[in-house]
Amino acid sequence: MLAAAAELFYAEGIHATGVEAIAARANTTKMALYRHFQSKDALVVEWLRKVTGHYWAAFDAIESALVGDPQAQIRGWATFIADEVAAWSQRGCPFINSIAELPDRNHPARQLIEEHKARQLKRLGGLCKSAGLASPDDTASEIMFVLEGAQVAAQNMSVRNIGVRLPRIVNAIVARQSALPGGAGRRTPKKK
Repeated sequence: MLAAAAELFYAEGIHATGVEAIAARANTTKMALYRHFQSKDALVVEWLRKVTGHYWAAFDAIESALVGDPQAQIRGWATFIADEVAAWSQRGCPFINSIAELPDRNHPARQLIEEHKARQLKRLGGLCKSAGLASPDDTASEIMFVLEGAQVAAQNMSVRNIGVRLPRIVNAIVARQSALPGGAGRRTPKKK
């Protein structure tokens, strides 16, 4: 049922997808669907929880593969996002689409997305700090702007070659922040 809902929510949109269509795609009944999920909103939340789980598993794998190299981990995040946007259909980012359809900030699915993005920024800030980048919180915000912007640009097709450009831009941010006073590439001398 969740797989059917995920496919329809992504391809057709949350509001355009009715419970009847989900039940039909899952070869079940509305009654069976409601036995597993209290409401359509609960189904939307579970779908988005699955999507966020995919992102966290990828971030964990990147960090595990590049243990001890937080700058490479940051670059790995950029490569992952670039690969993700290349794999999307014309519908684009499930988070952006869902937020557009869920204007009520109290909607549980919208809150899940906002918590996911806040957690992502915090984790990226930790990587920036571990990487010795100057102003780690500001650097993490700058990188998040670039990652989020790449997702929007991929969706509206306003920028070509995102898979090449996104990692290059993130690499430039990391190099610049590393070279600034207080960054890993240029340590500020200790005062005597």
